[in-house]
Amino acid sequence: MRAVVLREPGSGPSALVCETMPDPVPSPRQVVIQVAYCGVCSHDVAVCAGILRAGIVPPCIPGHEIAGTIVALGNAVFEFAVGDRVATTQREHVCGQCRFCRSGREPLCAEQVFLGDTRLNGGYAEFVAVEADNVVPVPDDVPLDAAAIAACAIGTMLHAVRAVGRIAPGDTVLVTGAGGGLGIHGVQLAKRAGGWVVAQTTSPEKAATLRGLGADAVVIAARDGDFSAEVKALTDGEGVDCMLDTVGTPVFTPARRCLARGGRWLLIGQLTGDFVRFTPAQLILKGISMLSATSTTREELRLSLQLLRPGGIRAMLGPSFALARAEEALALVRSGAAAGRVLVSPGA
Repeated sequence: MRAVVLREPGSGPSALVCETMPDPVPSPRQVVIQVAYCGVCSHDVAVCAGILRAGIVPPCIPGHEIAGTIVALGNAVFEFAVGDRVATTQREHVCGQCRFCRSGREPLCAEQVFLGDTRLNGGYAEFVAVEADNVVPVPDDVPLDAAAIAACAIGTMLHAVRAVGRIAPGDTVLVTGAGGGLGIHGVQLAKRAGGWVVAQTTSPEKAATLRGLGADAVVIAARDGDFSAEVKALTDGEGVDCMLDTVGTPVFTPARRCLARGGRWLLIGQLTGDFVRFTPAQLILKGISMLSATSTTREELRLSLQLLRPGGIRAMLGPSFALARAEEALALVRSGAAAGRVLVSPGA
């Protein structure tokens, strides 16, 4: 098969090489998927740039947002058949036995193997092998390009909105980085949960799109700008009840200032390797809760795919790139210019 291999993180565009390697052979509980589309995530950008190093074992094939068709089954797989259209969670393996797996929190499994970070087994390839426990059928009326982003760009935000942030009707909600792959779906999901939604973006050209997707207000600020005064003005000086923060360190200070008393700060994305200084008193004195949302459970992936059916939320897709142009796809994500999720498609 053809695959994009990352051999030396941080070495620039030459770090990604399109190579030919053996097709994967399924272990007893694996399925082999012919990849139709794979989403390009900021996680991939951080891995390739050498910013994210924890758990990364090069050489690796990036990509953890995958949809395609099953072409082979392990001999202990009975719930799927060759020809089934499927999408994956972000993981190749979970143990299924630990207290997290048994309580529906498998993203916290200590044995999890994140797709694309190790084992030369990621979505920037023609085929990928994934354990059946991490695979979900795609409804017939959901296209595979939309299904590819269900786990990460949509499922992670669904996890944030429902399970962690518990956004409810009447909540005021700020989404940072609202024009990106995570944020643009977070706006829709927060609105669907009943929130009054403020979308923060650095791109004026994305404002109309964000309003069309449900944002009640859009705040445009430069990458190093302080947007807190505008957010406070929109909320009668109170600040927001919940913040879905997909940016992290670059907006840490203005984001903190945007929170109301008793606010909930959900850390979902981190775009740089930088650290930030603050005093806990800045949270304690306002009763602010700092929380995090990571990855997607298999059940949340099922729900995300159902939400993509007609009448649900809209999958916001950027352009698709062939495997040989994977570095261009990553560059587009780095630039922040794409509205929605960029894709790699081995058949493009």
